[in-house]
Amino acid sequence: MLYHLLYPLRDIWFGFNLFRYITFRASMAAVTAFILCVVFGPPIIRVLRRLNIGQYVRKKHVTSLSEFHDSKEGTPTMGGILIIASLLISSILWCRLDNDYIILVLGGMVWMGFIGLIDDYLKLKNQSAKGLRGITKLVGQVILALIVGGFVMQSKGIGTELYIPFVKNAVCNLGIFYMLFILIVIVGTSNAVNLTDGLDGLAIGCMLFVSLSYAVIAYVTGNSVLSGYLNVFYLPGSGELTCFCAAMIGAGLGFLWFNSHPAEVFMGDTGSLALGGSIAIVSVLIKKEVLLLITGGVFVMESVSVILQVLVFKTRGKRLFRMSPIHHHFQLKGWPESKITVRFWIISAILAMLSMAALKVR
Repeated sequence: MLYHLLYPLRDIWFGFNLFRYITFRASMAAVTAFILCVVFGPPIIRVLRRLNIGQYVRKKHVTSLSEFHDSKEGTPTMGGILIIASLLISSILWCRLDNDYIILVLGGMVWMGFIGLIDDYLKLKNQSAKGLRGITKLVGQVILALIVGGFVMQSKGIGTELYIPFVKNAVCNLGIFYMLFILIVIVGTSNAVNLTDGLDGLAIGCMLFVSLSYAVIAYVTGNSVLSGYLNVFYLPGSGELTCFCAAMIGAGLGFLWFNSHPAEVFMGDTGSLALGGSIAIVSVLIKKEVLLLITGGVFVMESVSVILQVLVFKTRGKRLFRMSPIHHHFQLKGWPESKITVRFWIISAILAMLSMAALKVR
């Protein structure tokens, strides 16, 4: 919005020319989102506490784990509202609102956040770990995937090609099956972030590194000179997604201010589904969906641990891990919660650097 209001006034004062640059607006978007989170975090947390919107700790079938988490019961949840609000406001202020990619990713974030909000509400209402039925949640995710897929299919610039990282000119055109691939990316990523959100600061910390790497990649993808030099997919206008990813970094840091151990608030499904869904949309638009397997490796690891746990138990009648997702396995092994979180952050940081190296190494 500020771009549209102030950049046309550059002839009056040369300083307004700054709004032309994505790097300037991205930096300001990050700072704005962080300030909004830090300023409005305490009153939102107080409101959530006053409304008794507190975390329910599941005890049935997980008595060994409940002793670690009993102290968290009653901690305000649905904190994803804070992330979404600060991210949305910051993006509206600093992104170009005539950019279709920005509108799509903001709309997708709000949609997934709404699904998560209903899920969180039902869990609180029923005082159980069961919220929305799985099929209902899946339908909501499928609707978003169809919208994103329809946008991509009718877009002349994006196409249905799949780019393989670390391999030069390795492109596979999926054609109509790209719709199915988009569905897998959006559903898989949003649920993977949701599974990771089990320890204080774990999911949001890992998301910071994913957002940072995709901010860099989006900037390169939208820059004709850099994309040409690095021989990567070029999409005019996609550089604007850098501002969104930067705002996500600021919102993530602001939320981590309150979500670090011991957490004062949890993001809930409201935040995890919104963050996972939006970064999945970004990866689809800039054609770095496969790279998300590396960048979001921690999220992939958490999801795979759950799948393997179920498969091994169904086929062999015993558990592969002490508990899944895998962060609970390490918790039951005696690792302190803060150590698990920081070590997973370290893994996420290394994977983010590796994914950015994929821009050059091929």
